[in-house]
Amino acid sequence: MSEMYKTAVIGDSASVSGFAALGLSVFRETDPAEISKLINRLAANGFGVIYITEPAAALVSETIKKYRSRKLPSIVLIPAIEGNTGDGMRSLHEAVEKAVGSDILK
Repeated sequence: MSEMYKTAVIGDSASVSGFAALGLSVFRETDPAEISKLINRLAANGFGVIYITEPAAALVSETIKKYRSRKLPSIVLIPAIEGNTGDGMRSLHEAVEKAVGSDILK
């Protein structure tokens, strides 16, 4: 039987609140130091996927970089309500392509 990993979403309240209805663990956080601590805590506690809004990710790029070479957790940038650069959509397309073999979001 395969291990079940938990999924988290980090970002400003307006951007992440809706994810709770999907059963994801939602963390409404915008302080860079707290976001870094949160990512490290989630990584150490069985979270396999961490979605993070673009603006939140921009605040903790060094922390995210630390996990890029690791298998887990997978940290995926997602668009926020505002303050997007396009990195979130690119990241989502890459994650989908990696998971299913082609970009079905096109």
